[in-house]
Amino acid sequence: MEKDFDEIQKRIDNIAMAKKSVIALVDCDSFFVSCEQKANPELKGKPVCVMSARGQCVISRSKEAKALGIPMGIPYFMIKGDMKKATFINASHDLYGEISEQVMAVLKEFSPKVEIYSIDEAFVDLTGLERLYKRNYLEIAEMIRAEILEKVDIPVSIGVSSSKTLAKLASDKAKKMNEGVFLIGSRKIMPVLERTSIDEIWGIGKNLSILLRKNGILTAAELVKQSDIWLNKQIGIRGLEMKHELLGETVSPVSNEVKLPKSIQKTSAMAKFTSDKEYIKNSLNYHIHRACVKLRKLNAKCHVIGIMLRTKDFKVYFDKRVLNTPTSFELEISDLIFEMLEEIYNPNILYRSTGVVLENFEYNKEAQLSLFVDNEKELKKEKLAKCFDKLEAKFGKDIIQTGFITDDV
Repeated sequence: MEKDFDEIQKRIDNIAMAKKSVIALVDCDSFFVSCEQKANPELKGKPVCVMSARGQCVISRSKEAKALGIPMGIPYFMIKGDMKKATFINASHDLYGEISEQVMAVLKEFSPKVEIYSIDEAFVDLTGLERLYKRNYLEIAEMIRAEILEKVDIPVSIGVSSSKTLAKLASDKAKKMNEGVFLIGSRKIMPVLERTSIDEIWGIGKNLSILLRKNGILTAAELVKQSDIWLNKQIGIRGLEMKHELLGETVSPVSNEVKLPKSIQKTSAMAKFTSDKEYIKNSLNYHIHRACVKLRKLNAKCHVIGIMLRTKDFKVYFDKRVLNTPTSFELEISDLIFEMLEEIYNPNILYRSTGVVLENFEYNKEAQLSLFVDNEKELKKEKLAKCFDKLEAKFGKDIIQTGFITDDV
């Protein structure tokens, strides 16, 4: 009888959702750890922590590591007692980026509107898909979750509702459930808001939380009861949008327009401390290539490039250059990076890490042909770069090795 009642309630939720936008937030569970477990299945079911790039602190934990009492952000030197039973792995962001793309590709198979929010989160517009898949929205979310697990071997939690803010809240609740999926339909909104602290609301940081608490607002339900005039005066337009999104109104629809990042940075420690210039060049070449591959995936070019060298003693040397013509071609960027290397390199210093940064992007379609540039040559560079990308897509990312000619050759 209770099961029949639940089924009836699911149908009611689906009918109510059919009159509104339906948005899912897909959030990968302990993403960095899940990626490491995918790469090394022997780590599954074990306490695992991923450390920041230089191994300084914990940035991702498996549920088994959480059970050992390992808190997020703890420095490695503070790990003690049972915490030492965990396996600690330095972050591999190239790996995480590749697996993130695989997850997003699965989502795009389900819906034409996928908004990538971060490396491990995306909003998906499910509106109307119940007619296509002949399933209710909760079942569609469960289907997406199963498909990602089968194709990519990454567990995800999915929240479904009629606004991004509620979908985010639902995904947080989904993480606490065995099913990994949670739907907030119209009849559930107020009961959920009454049990939700303002600190749990997406977009409310420490300072805003203090302001709201000073005014006696402790829950999401108390927030939505405030007048639009009061919210606009105290918080501004953000407060108004938050209120109406919490009430189930789609203020911010899902958009699959790719927004260009402010910069692309590729850095890593070298295998040894060194002052060997050719060794440093090889490290920089790897970063240049990975950064350019990412830039081309955005269908963009950069106007500014930068180089970073970190010494054994953690002193940082940095240089930056504005390009006459924007580019995404690694062989062109490497020439300029090596010119800057000559200016900041000191043969008497041991270096521990290198890095490259690309900034100030524009889409390829926005780039103007120049009277002062050999446009035919530029087109050839673009074709060669696309060949690089196709080879990597087919044979793996390390199939392309960019190099340089030394003075001895």
